[in-house]
Amino acid sequence: MAEIHPFRGVRYNQELAKELADIVCPPYDVIAPRLQQELYRRSPYNFVRIEAGRELAQDTNTDNKYTRSAATLEQWLKEGVLTADPAPAIYLHDHYFSYEGKELRRRAVIAGVRLEEWDKRVVRPHEGTLVEHKGDRFSLLWALQANTSPILALFEDRGQRVASLLASAGESQPIISFSESNGERHEVRAITNPGIINQLAGGLADSPLYIADGHHRYESALAFRRERRADVSSTGDEAYDFVMMALVDFADPGVLILPPHRLVGGIPKAALSQLSAKLESLFDIEELPLDTPDVWGKVDQLLAAGGKDEVRFALFGLGEDRLLILKLRDFAAASQMMPYFHSALYKKLDVSVLDHVILEELLGLGSGGEGAVLDFSYQGRDAVNRVLEQEYQLAFLLRPIKPEVIRAVADADDRMPRKSTYFYPKAPAGLVLYRLV
Repeated sequence: MAEIHPFRGVRYNQELAKELADIVCPPYDVIAPRLQQELYRRSPYNFVRIEAGRELAQDTNTDNKYTRSAATLEQWLKEGVLTADPAPAIYLHDHYFSYEGKELRRRAVIAGVRLEEWDKRVVRPHEGTLVEHKGDRFSLLWALQANTSPILALFEDRGQRVASLLASAGESQPIISFSESNGERHEVRAITNPGIINQLAGGLADSPLYIADGHHRYESALAFRRERRADVSSTGDEAYDFVMMALVDFADPGVLILPPHRLVGGIPKAALSQLSAKLESLFDIEELPLDTPDVWGKVDQLLAAGGKDEVRFALFGLGEDRLLILKLRDFAAASQMMPYFHSALYKKLDVSVLDHVILEELLGLGSGGEGAVLDFSYQGRDAVNRVLEQEYQLAFLLRPIKPEVIRAVADADDRMPRKSTYFYPKAPAGLVLYRLV
């Protein structure tokens, strides 16, 4: 089903750009302004200048962050800071990291994947997107004519054909090897043997690809291809007919999905005062005092106690001294508050009930919600502390979504609400570029 190709990756010349830990950067969507400034200071070659450059007050249509990114790319190519590999390759990226005391490794195959429209069902999305993010990525793609970071996608490795091929490839000498200050470590190897590449392509063709992280970049790549095909004659095998992806097996032990807990502020006092009574009409509610011994272990236990067809999550903010565990009691009533066109599976997701029923309907944030602020945290304790510090009024703590649920929603041709999943950790941008020219 999926068609993958090797490509000549563009990488940092480590004779000139020696400290890769100071040079790579996170992907654009997690670079806050303060981090952006820090990345600029770390190195004159930091990849943030290409991935997510500064906006300036005097920007124009011909001089802006996108044109500056393109100029930087061309300058670094001219100076030899960035160079293209001599032969087309598929890249093996081993990303080592730790989480809650466990050492993990996520193994990805970085390759060019043929772009397919959504209706072909070869590449399947699982989350909604935002127009402004697609516009940003499209503008950068048009300016650079290059993919700066791979889209993360999951596949099913039937019979472990791909894993067995990668096991031998993983014994070769890495072309990139470095550790970041946060303890994460990266090893990248180039697979150039045509026989192995063909076998990998055959193994990966057996499964649809499920986008885990990078929906905006994929949709931007589709739009870019349409634009290019309208301008020039195309053979169907141009560089822009493909997009760079990092492909990971669903069963990889390093696939870690964190829940984006919701933080809400700017709620009118009237809406907040009525929330308890409205919740009681739909949910069974269990209180958990914050001073309970091992309170966070208890939260995890109470949330995990729900079965796969049960909706439950935690709420903090309707009292400074206790968490509320909410278990949906009236599914029929909740279902009526959600868009009719979504699947039954979608309507049973914790995040769907939270976003549509509580945030939009009970709190009225879906009908303008003037002054309302929504943010996200990936640690429950952090979310609660930010409410205690009065940065936000409410924190909703979600259970993590399992990989098989992502596959089931995508197979049902549906999409979860925006920010339903957070694949941790994010792979850095700047390891390998894929040029479209």
